[in-house]
Amino acid sequence: MDWIKETFGTVKPIIAMCHLQPMPGDPYYDEDAGMDRVIDCARREFLALQENGVDAVMFSNEFSLPYLTKVKPATTAAMARVIGELKRDIKIPFGVNVLWDPIASLDLAAATDALFIREIISGVYASDFGLWNTNVGETIRHKKSLGLKNCKMLFNILPEAAKYLADREITEIARTTVFNNRPDVICVSGITAGSPTDVSILKAVKETIPTTAVFANTGCKINTIENILSVADGAVVGTTFKRDGKFENEADPTRIRAFMDKVRSFR
Repeated sequence: MDWIKETFGTVKPIIAMCHLQPMPGDPYYDEDAGMDRVIDCARREFLALQENGVDAVMFSNEFSLPYLTKVKPATTAAMARVIGELKRDIKIPFGVNVLWDPIASLDLAAATDALFIREIISGVYASDFGLWNTNVGETIRHKKSLGLKNCKMLFNILPEAAKYLADREITEIARTTVFNNRPDVICVSGITAGSPTDVSILKAVKETIPTTAVFANTGCKINTIENILSVADGAVVGTTFKRDGKFENEADPTRIRAFMDKVRSFR
């Protein structure tokens, strides 16, 4: 897993989420404020994250609620514009996540030179968004067709607001996902953004696939991150970096800085 340090410049990286506001076509898009507001909010959040020490950032259309499993082209285009507007300010590694569409995520990665994507790439789920199917073979072939050989694939195998349709143990899913699909990272999540990732599940997954990176995907807090990183190879962090630790709020530099100080001390 030398690629982790090569990509992020450190072991046990913290990937911070930059949550984009609703965009054209989304139910809660602010048509009066337009894309200027989306870009301004993204710039403030991104700079707060970068300037206060996170190792990497992942741009996500987190406020495109309710989510689609096949997004409209307008969403991918809008996200590309946001990242393009910020590109000159980006000094740290970044990835993308177009919820919940791995093909669109790869398209966006190709357009913006993102170093990684995170998505639900394999499996079939019963979810809040309906019956949720995937086609991992198509996704990996699409990555190949775009020439994204260096784009890392973060497989979320325990997605929020969803349950694997078949009654399978998470360790079994992790083992077969690694055997069949060769992910760069397996991500383990709580039930929603901000919900804790169960450390016992993280440990079981890591023990099952010791040579594959395992990241905690949700719910990392300043008082739990040391325990999480004692097991996980990295973490994706979003809600805890917000004011008062609330999903819908803006990024809070004080919370970000304190969290990253704790991480650096642990490392």
